[in-house]
Amino acid sequence: MIHQRFAVEFDRRTVGIAVRVPGGFMFYASDPRFEPIDGRLFRRARAIERQLKKIARKGDRRHAAPTSLSFAA
Repeated sequence: MIHQRFAVEFDRRTVGIAVRVPGGFMFYASDPRFEPIDGRLFRRARAIERQLKKIARKGDRRHAAPTSLSFAA
C-alpha cells in the first residue's frame, strides 16, 4: 500500500509531514516546537493546521503566517 505524504509548512518553514493513514492523517514533527503532537492521528488535515496555530500562539504571542500542506512525492 502506498501512503500519501504531505509536507506541512508553518510560518513559511517545513515543520513536519502528514501521512494519510486509515482514519485520517498521522503527523510527524521535524520542528521541536511541534513535538507535543508528533505521532498524533488527526481525522482531517485542517485539524493539524488548527493544532499548529494553537501551539504557536502559546509559545509565541505574535501572529504566524498561514499553514499550508503540500504534496511531497
